[in-house]
Order: sequence, then C-alpha cells, then structure tokens
Amino acid sequence: MATPDAISGIAGPARVLTGGRLVLLSGLAALGILATNIMLPAFPVMARELGVAPRELSWTLSSFFVVFALGQLVIGPLSDAIGRSPLVIGGLLLFVAGSILGAFAPSLPVLIAARAIQALGACAASVLARAIARDLFEGPELTRTLSLMMIATAAAPGFSPALGTGMALAFGWRSTFVFVAVAGILVAAHYRLTAGETLHRVWRRTAHPGAIARGYAGLLIDARFILPALSVSLVIACLYSFFGAAPAILMDRMGFSAAGLSLFFAATVFVVFGSGLMTARLTRRWGAPRVGMAGILIALAGGLWLVLQAAAPTPVSFMAAVTLFLAGMGLINPIGTALALEPFGDRAGLASALLGFLQMALAAIGTALIGALPVGATTAYTWVVFGGMILAAGAFVPLLRGR
Repeated sequence: MATPDAISGIAGPARVLTGGRLVLLSGLAALGILATNIMLPAFPVMARELGVAPRELSWTLSSFFVVFALGQLVIGPLSDAIGRSPLVIGGLLLFVAGSILGAFAPSLPVLIAARAIQALGACAASVLARAIARDLFEGPELTRTLSLMMIATAAAPGFSPALGTGMALAFGWRSTFVFVAVAGILVAAHYRLTAGETLHRVWRRTAHPGAIARGYAGLLIDARFILPALSVSLVIACLYSFFGAAPAILMDRMGFSAAGLSLFFAATVFVVFGSGLMTARLTRRWGAPRVGMAGILIALAGGLWLVLQAAAPTPVSFMAAVTLFLAGMGLINPIGTALALEPFGDRAGLASALLGFLQMALAAIGTALIGALPVGATTAYTWVVFGGMILAAGAFVPLLRGR
C-alpha cells in the first residue's frame, strides 16, 4: 500500500489547511444539522398549514435520522471504491432535490419523503467530510482540522433556530427549505471549483458486500478504532439528547420563550468555539489521549452537576452545568474522531461511516431513554448524560494506558 507522501500531487499541497478547504469541509459536515434545526421553531406553523398535530411532525425527524444513519454504512465504503467526488456531488444534488421538494410539499407524507431524500444527501456530505479530511491530513494537523470543522458544525445548531424563527416570521416556513437548498448549491459549486478527488486510485478498495462486512467487523473488534469511536459517539449522543430534551426542560419547566431558547443555543456555540481553538495547542503539548481524557472528565463533571441538581434545577445552575459539559465535549469530539480515523487512512470512508452510524445510533438510544424512563424529562436527561459520560470514560481509559 502506498503512503500518502509517496503519491505526488495528492498529499503534498493538501497538507496545509487553507481557509477554502476549511469552509468546504465545514459546509459538508454542517448541512444535515442545519437542515434539521432551522425548521424546528416553525413546527407549530407547519402543523397548522399541513392540517396535522404538531407531534406528527416528529416523523420528519425520525425519517431523517434513520436514513442518515443507515445511508452512511453504504456511502462510506462505496466512496473507498469509486472515490469521494461522485458521491459528494451526487449527495449534494440529492440534498438540494429533497430541500426543493420540502419547500413545495402539500402534505405531511410528501414532507416526510422530502426529509428522507435530504437525509440521504446530507449523510453523504457528512461522512465524506471526515473521510476527505483523513485523505488530506494526519497527526496534529488532522486534529486541528477536525477541531475547526467542529466549531463550524456547532454553529449550525447554535444559530439555525434563531435564523429559522426569523425566516418563518418574515417569509413563511417554506423559506427555510429554500435557504438550505441554496446552501447545498453553494457547497456543491465550491467543491466542484476548488476541490477534486482526494482518494488516489492506489488507495481504493473493493465494494463487494462480503468485503465491506468483513471491514466493518474488523473495525468493531479493533481497539484502535472502537475505543475512541465509542467514547466520542457517547458524548455526541448526549449532545443530541440535550437538543431533544431542551424544549421540555427550558421552555415547559423553566419558562423560556422560543427566542430565549434560540439565544441559549446560540450562546453554546462560543463555548464549543473556545474549546475547539484550544484543542490543537493542548494536543501538541500534552498529547491527544491526555487531552481527550481531560475533555471526558470535564464533560463528566458537567453530567454529575446536572444529576445533583436534577430535583430542583434553576436556569442558572442548569445552564452552567450544560456549559461545562459542552466545554469537555469541545475537547474530546475532534480528538476522539482523529484517533478513530487516523490508523485507517486506507479505508477512511468505511471508518468514517461506522463512526457516524455509532453516533446516530447512540443518539437515538439516548433520546429514546429520555422518553421511556419513568421520571421527568429533566431527571431522565441528567442521568442519560451522567451515565453516558461514565461509559465514555471507561471506553477511553484503555486507550490512554495503551498509548
């Protein structure tokens, strides 16, 4: 197997992270989150116009997450066989098509179908953003790239609810779908004009189903992948659980308005931003495993604080504990992702797909637990976060010792 440095014209220039590459990779990674969170504030208006109960719109979320999770398992290894470029362009075109269909959807079933099409395109963009980053970078530069991508991706859930609220009031809820369609077109144009195929032919692998299954099985039992992958996936699952539980906790129990909720989401971006900026510098000084473990312990402290106040949380103490969790998440997310992908440059699409699937699957389990546990939403959420962080720390400790 040829090393990246042995391939002229592929690895050399791309070893430097430029602003254009960062914008491209961040745009690919953030499209799916943007398409989901921007429409959430408009749910009451959408339900009235489509003639359905607001709770029925949850199908637009469920269909998106299911297709997003499963689609990655196919797209990732397929990109290892035929290259990234066809699937990036094809995925973005699907995303734009689903967004346009959603903008003109006359009924809930059509809207659900539009969201499923969106998800298939968005999952291609998301999984290939990580794979392309691994194609181009390694070591500290890969960690730095993923840190900056994470900052940009965090901005999508942070600012998109406020953006969606304003657009729905000014132009109607359908304008949010038009907005994400335009975003998809711009990302596709940027990729087509400035990037290109990052997977050289000598790195490509077979797309035979048996080989793909063996590849996934090999990753699942490889400690170099599964330990950091489980750790970061558990942290991301807790983050998605917060997004799902936040309206019930902050609005129903603590009396936040929709605007207040949007402002809180926006404020969380700056916490992730600060952690992300520190990650590369701390990693160079202390090493990725140590900094990653510190991030998990910080997030665990936030989870413990949430549990201790679960019976009678106040807005200030609750938001402070969530902020502490987010600070730790900002450290472990890029480090765990880099540690999971770096040893598998020859199958980056496969590894990125399995990592993305684990994140979505554990997020689905976390959100389901919050609804299924026989306690209030606040108590359920706090225990999900605390338990998830305990498991994440347990998965990461052997990796720390091994290194």
